[in-house]
Amino acid sequence: MFRHQKELQFEVKVDKPDPMLAKQVQEVLGGQFGEMTVMMQYLFQGFNCRGNEKYKDMLMDIGTEEIGHVEMLCSLISQLLDGASPEDQAEAAKDPATAAIMGGINPQHLLVSGLGGLPTNSQGVPWNGNYIVASGNLLADMRSNLHAESQGRLQVARLYHMTKDEGVRKVFRKMLARDRYHQYQWMEAINELEEKNGVVVPSSFPPEAEKEAQEEAYKFWDLSEGTASKEGPWSQGTSPDGTGKYVHVENPQPQGQAPNPNVPDPALHHDLTEEKVLSK
Repeated sequence: MFRHQKELQFEVKVDKPDPMLAKQVQEVLGGQFGEMTVMMQYLFQGFNCRGNEKYKDMLMDIGTEEIGHVEMLCSLISQLLDGASPEDQAEAAKDPATAAIMGGINPQHLLVSGLGGLPTNSQGVPWNGNYIVASGNLLADMRSNLHAESQGRLQVARLYHMTKDEGVRKVFRKMLARDRYHQYQWMEAINELEEKNGVVVPSSFPPEAEKEAQEEAYKFWDLSEGTASKEGPWSQGTSPDGTGKYVHVENPQPQGQAPNPNVPDPALHHDLTEEKVLSK
């Protein structure tokens, strides 16, 4: 059961309208790494979580918080769009310089949402359910969550420097702080799961089950020009799980055969046969 509280988590109050910034803010609302994505990702991971209640509870806590962040951004976008109208755009178009600036406004904010936030990114591409990860494997999901929060915080930080509006920046600072905490949170969960089950996903398929292929788990295949990658910790030393030592393969050679597939039936019209085939 969900309940809605009318007050926002943090104050949203812009200094002045800015329709162009509203378009840019759409990215952290409905983009691949926006608040809609993390909201749906954490909630679906929580809905489907089986077993350990503390992980389910945490996912539902943070997923529900992200619902509030979606509402905060919709409020922010609405305030940035205050006063925009089709007449304003038509009037602005009479002046070439102003028209060039106004040309950056998202027309869907006028035509579709009536000066409100949209479930789209900054280019108007609709939010996509394929953005989310909810695999049923806790460690895999927590790593995906850390990635999502890292990318989302990066985008908010970039937006922060695209405006001088102190009201907007105040909202962004709160979001940056919360995204920083969420990164801490996923790191803590990842560390706990790694200590319990190991660092490789899935832990239920151990290295020894790889049999003759196990040695391939420690080789770095150097497949680009230069050898600078040899200096990285991924090319020397011991694997994080302590099961083997890395080997740098400077001139790797193929170990498989060249494919030689059978030619399919001529009825597929592939034009691969040497003799002329007439249709029956």
